[in-house]
Parts: sequence; structure tokens; C-alpha cells
Amino acid sequence: MVPDAEPATTGATGRLAGKTALVTAAGAGIGRAIAAAFAREGATVRATDIDLAAVESLAASVAGMPGTLTPGRLDVTDTAAIAQLAEELGAIDVLVNCAGFVDDGSILACDEAAWERSNTLNVTSMYRTIRAFLPAMLAQGHGSIINMASVAGAITGVPNRFVYSATKAAIVGLTRSVARDFVDRQIRCNAVCPGTVHTPSWEDRVRASPDPEQAKRDFIARQPMGRLG
Repeated sequence: MVPDAEPATTGATGRLAGKTALVTAAGAGIGRAIAAAFAREGATVRATDIDLAAVESLAASVAGMPGTLTPGRLDVTDTAAIAQLAEELGAIDVLVNCAGFVDDGSILACDEAAWERSNTLNVTSMYRTIRAFLPAMLAQGHGSIINMASVAGAITGVPNRFVYSATKAAIVGLTRSVARDFVDRQIRCNAVCPGTVHTPSWEDRVRASPDPEQAKRDFIARQPMGRLG
């Protein structure tokens, strides 16, 4: 696959026409693909990222699709910025939490700063966005929250992914709790647990390894389908 390629409108069904969605970390990788797919299906999308230029390029690439996509800068570690965005957008139909960070190493390589960094970005950011946007979803009587977890930690153990795995397992617990608390009020909360996906961040990790070609082979060997997503 070509990382960050935007889908064409061929085959679009318009199933998200009239829906509003917020996607975090939409500048690259999975978040970018989700935001583009939502626009393709007719949604009104606010695509956010800490890198404004990245979501601006996304907006340009999806121009002409059935939906609309508005780029915006959002630091998901900034509680005040999240609250301000929630006030601006009001009730939305879909919240997609994609922001995250992969920190390598075992527990012995994870000092407290690394622990705090990964937990803040991978887990606390979702706590903050859900807390900010859930009340308006409840008021309108429906909503869907999608949290990006991972096979690592949530499904199985992966070598040298200690803090990443711990945070992704925490996301599953967070998701289950929110889902159970609000299912009777028409709120759906689900976690997606992908394997390794060919994204710019994956390419960065491969290039940073001592033997990039071996690193690629190792990643692929861990995938049940024998290929990257």
C-alpha cells in the first residue's frame, strides 16, 4: 500500500451523510485514512493534528469528495484546547481517538519520564476528549466513540513494547468501562486493535533500527496474514 493515500470516491455509499465527526491525529497514518474515508462517505469532518500543515494537505487532497473536511491544530495533551474545541463543535456524532506514540523497550528501559509521556499521550488524551465531548452526545441522545488500541498489549504480548502495550491495554479497559456505563443511553464506545500498519511512523521506526531490512522482515513475520496493514 501507499502510506497516507486518500481513497477515491468510487464505491462511496454516502452512509455518513449528515454526520459530524472529530478525528485526532489525522495528519498521517490510520487517523488520516479514517478522516479521508469519512469525508468520502459524506461526513462533516474536523481533522485535527499537532501538525497543522499535515491536516491542511489532507483537506486539499479530499476536496471534491461528498463530505467536507476542516483541518485544525489540536494538542491532545492540552486540556484547555480540547475543552475549547468541544465548545466550538458542540454535539458531534463520532469521536475517533487516534493520537498515540510508540515507545520501544522493556520495563528496564522505561524510566518514569517515558512512562508519563506514553500514558499522557496514549491514554489520558482519550480520557480528556471523551470527558469533553460525551456530555453533548448524551444530550443529543446518541454518539459513537472509537478508540485506537493495538494488538500489542490489548490482545497479546509483543517484545520490547512494554509501555506501549501497557497503555493500549489500558485503552481497552477505558473503552469497556465507557461502553458499559452509557450503552443504555445510545452511546457506543469501541476499540480497534490493529496489527502493524504501514504508516510514516512505522517507516521512521524501521529506519532508526540497526538493520532496517531485518526490522521489516521481523515486523512482517509477526503478522498472521504475512503482510502489513
